[in-house]
Formats: sequence, structure tokens, C-alpha cells
Amino acid sequence: MAARTPFPPDATLADAGEFGLISALVDLFPQGEQVLVGPGDDAAVLRIRNGHVVVSTDLLVEGRHFRRDWASAEDVGHRAAAQNLSDINAMGGRATSLTIGLAAPAELPVQWALDFARGFADECAQVGASVVGGDLTRSDQIVIAVTVLGGCTQAPVLRSGARPGDVLAICGRQGWSAGGLAVLGRGFRSPRVLVEAYRRPEPPYDAGRIAAEAGATAMIDVSDGLLADAGHVADDSGVAIDVHASAFDVPEPLHAVGAALGADPIQFMLSGGEDHALLATFASVDAVPAGWAVIGSVAAGSGVTVDGAPYEGPTGWTHF
Repeated sequence: MAARTPFPPDATLADAGEFGLISALVDLFPQGEQVLVGPGDDAAVLRIRNGHVVVSTDLLVEGRHFRRDWASAEDVGHRAAAQNLSDINAMGGRATSLTIGLAAPAELPVQWALDFARGFADECAQVGASVVGGDLTRSDQIVIAVTVLGGCTQAPVLRSGARPGDVLAICGRQGWSAGGLAVLGRGFRSPRVLVEAYRRPEPPYDAGRIAAEAGATAMIDVSDGLLADAGHVADDSGVAIDVHASAFDVPEPLHAVGAALGADPIQFMLSGGEDHALLATFASVDAVPAGWAVIGSVAAGSGVTVDGAPYEGPTGWTHF
């Protein structure tokens, strides 16, 4: 059911005005118990109980990170929140608060901004996080800047802690968003399950804390591509990582897309990003928590290989 708004159905941002829209957006973001001062003042004030404060910032640019003909405003809201919440998850923490900066054309329908906010809030609700403020300005295209704050009750898990002898494991679905993007890029809308995975990722939000408590030595979320992000862990830790392709159970929808596009479906899993699965290293197989799958090994050396050899295909996304 469509939510009630204070604006006519055909209202644009110019019609609503900056502060009219801000007022409507604030109403969409409930505040959690950690928020002492929420939206409306010069800054938010948050309650910190114990542990570590963790902060991250991400950008989404229309035409680069999303297309309005491929995803609804609500979908974009879910995606924007998920990629930020996942960054805190990858540290072994839990997100608590976020701020949003929205730059948009004056002719953008108000309903798009409200639907975006609704999707964003719904995704945040999965981890109990609150949107505590933000900013709104005019631009020629939609640009979304999100800052997320969270906490860790134990030492944050960094990318730099992997050691020779560790095993590499993954939690969460992988390659589904890449498969959906490939489908949309060819002008199709099926398999629908992959298109929906692209539109609304499903990060394993509890897995980061569980991995940290199990003694994960390094961790990262798979946002740019599994091999690319494994490469960040290898570089920061000063180790070599070998990914075992045979360890992946390629789901049927990826087989279908691979057959339709003439591509090996494993490439979606090895180089795909934006599912926001977690990749972590553990001291041994016995240390890997339930729900995680071992997909590789760590040794002395440098770089990332697949089944002991350099990978000739793409390893992931890079902006420049």
C-alpha cells in the first residue's frame, strides 16, 4: 500500500522545497534508543556504551551505481543502505546510525525521494540502525552519500590479519547480483531471482559478529568482486591466497544465465560483487563458524590465484 505523503502525486522536488522534503523524510526514519539527538539540529548525538566506534562512507551515483529503469527508488534505498551496513558487518560490528546526503535534480518527483527513503529505512531496520540526519542539495544527477556509524564489542577484524596456514571462507550468496546485472545489461528481466538479487542484496548481517567472536583473522565484504576483494586481504596481510573454484556450488540460475550468454557461470561468483557476502580467514577449518563455507587457503607469498594458477578473467570492478 502506498504511504501517505503531504505532497500531490505529481509534485517535484522544486514544488516541495528543501525543507518541506526534509520534514517529510525525517518522518520516515524512526530513532533507536542509542539516539539522544536525531535529525533537525546541527549534528546528531549518539549514546556510546562500550567497545569501539566504527565509521564508513560510500557514494552512489546515478548511471554508475544504479539506473532508474533497472531498479525502483525503493530498491535503490535498500541497496544504498545494504552496502554501508555491510561495511560495519565486515569489521565484526553492528551498524547503529547513518546519515544521508542526497543531491538531485529539481524536477525529480518527490515520490522518488520518499520511496528511496522508505527502502533505506526498511533495510536499516534489519539491524536496528537509525537514520539520524543528512543533507539535501540540487544537482544535475542523483548522487547519494551515506555515512554509517557502528560499534564492535570486541577488537575490529581488519583486512591485514590473515596468516599463512589460515583457511579462506565465505558467508552469504555470491555471484547472484552479477548475474542479475548481466541479465539487465542484455535487456532481459529473467531469471527474476537474479534480477531481484541485483536490486536488493541480502547481506548476512549477523555473520560478521559471529566470525569475529570465532576468531576470524581478517575479513572483508565482497562489494567489488570476490577475487578483487580477496586481493585486498592478500595485499594488506602480506600473504598469498588461493581460491578453490571446485568449492563453489554454482546455483542453477547462474548456470542458466551462463548458458544464455555463452559464459562460464563460475565467473559470476569469482568476479561478481554487490551481494555483500563476507570473506574471512580463520586459523583452521575447525574455527570456521556454522553457515560459512571454506573456499580457499592462505600461504606465504603474495597475490591471489585460482586453483593454484593466475586467473585470466576479470577479478572485479574498479572505478578508475
